[in-house]
Amino acid sequence: MLDNAMQAQLRTYLDNLRTPVELVASLGDDEKSAQTRQLLEQIAALHPDVRFLDDGTDARRPSFIIRRAAEPDRWVRFAGLPLGHEFTSLVLALLWAGGHPPKVDSALLEQVRALEGEHAFEMYFSLSCHNCPDVVQALTLLALENPRVTATLIEGGTFRDEVEAREVMAVPAVFLDGKPFWNGRLDLAELLAKLDTGAEARAAAALDGKAPFDVLVIGGGPAATAAAVYTARKGIRTGVAAERFGGQLNDTLGIENLPGTPYTEGPKLAAQLESHVGAYGVDLMKAVAATALAPAAEPGGLHAVTFGNGATLRARTLVLATGARWRTLGVPGEQEYRNRGVAYCPHCDGPLFKGKRVGVVGGGNSGVEAAIDLANIVEHVTLVEYAETLRADEVLQRKLRSLPNVTIVTNAQTTEVIGDGARVTGIAYRDRATGAQHRLDLAGLFVQIGLVPNTEWLRDSGVALSPHGEIVIDEHGATSVPGIFAAGDATTVPYKQIVTAMGEGSKAALSAFDHLIRTDPAEPVARAA
Repeated sequence: MLDNAMQAQLRTYLDNLRTPVELVASLGDDEKSAQTRQLLEQIAALHPDVRFLDDGTDARRPSFIIRRAAEPDRWVRFAGLPLGHEFTSLVLALLWAGGHPPKVDSALLEQVRALEGEHAFEMYFSLSCHNCPDVVQALTLLALENPRVTATLIEGGTFRDEVEAREVMAVPAVFLDGKPFWNGRLDLAELLAKLDTGAEARAAAALDGKAPFDVLVIGGGPAATAAAVYTARKGIRTGVAAERFGGQLNDTLGIENLPGTPYTEGPKLAAQLESHVGAYGVDLMKAVAATALAPAAEPGGLHAVTFGNGATLRARTLVLATGARWRTLGVPGEQEYRNRGVAYCPHCDGPLFKGKRVGVVGGGNSGVEAAIDLANIVEHVTLVEYAETLRADEVLQRKLRSLPNVTIVTNAQTTEVIGDGARVTGIAYRDRATGAQHRLDLAGLFVQIGLVPNTEWLRDSGVALSPHGEIVIDEHGATSVPGIFAAGDATTVPYKQIVTAMGEGSKAALSAFDHLIRTDPAEPVARAA
């Protein structure tokens, strides 16, 4: 299962074990079980503190638990092979079970250990899902650090009958005590906030108690992180408040157009950006969503940003970099069947539709790329485009048209997502040339029609927005309000690209610094150490 290079790398990691670890398997006579046995035996052979046991007591086969030998009540179970994007999760589970300390904020770790009540989690993932590792690793850490929590992590491709029976149509999908709990990406802090009823109040109190910032960046994507790095390097007090660190990077698989980096993946780049920001001592506040902005009443005064938990942060200057989100169709049935056949991430959820007929709405690069990817997995793809022609790059269109299991429908307006009450069964669309109504039978629909800026919270702030809801900025990244700057996909910058966002974030940061040194503060602000 593991080639020589991977074995050598894993052997190095296992040298960090501080206490013996047991791999306890339940295996059958099938090929997947044979592969699982081979994997576990290879791992056990790499280090004397890893022991392989085949007890055969779990109903899911193949599956195995990873546990601390001296504390068998602390365990996490993998059902299926955690390879692909989840191999890192497997390595971390081994290390954490073996006593290697996780790289988690100490206060967050204490919150994990203090969590009360019994919690039995089951979570479904796919090996191609780049959002799943965050959830897998959060649940793994929760189970290994708190004996009152169990986590069973299930590879959906191996347990397709179970996926069908539980109507799992989007991953990551989390069940708690046998009932649906959450669909989508979730990090440890967000998971704890949902379980620990007092967490939000404590977080709000902690935010409210913070001293004002010289620069407060709102957002966590490439524009926000670039801004934070630039201002922190100036030696001024910088904070970053983000609902979701990494932003759209977490939903992006392959990145091949970042100069100097021939290939990377979104979640990996997001982690690197967070590490870079952390290296400069920036006050990073995650899982906080801005809800209102009150600009300073006088030049040099403090702008105030209020968040969903009721807390307020203040700063002499702001950089608004809240990014954008997937645009929805806005038709009947779309929200009703979200995560029940309506999906927005083909990389994550495509494998759940293996051998089925699916649709893609959108003829730009994202839509055509999604259709190409899905064509390798599903029985048939129908791409539906509102315009008379596709808008994707010609090279992508040629690839799409070469695929035998793809149908392209243009000049078509999607009017409804149809379902049977439990899942998607098709869509209705109108031929824009003739007015004729059509129904297309589908098991799933992937919506790829562009982005909407995350700026609703600014509508009553005095910050000027374009007719499309984008923050209006000038060539310096300045908004209509002195001392407030903006960057990235939430603004009127014409090209929504990672490299563009980074440049715009840097420019906004330099403009904020220039504003600071030219404006006398109305109130003193503590300087960064």
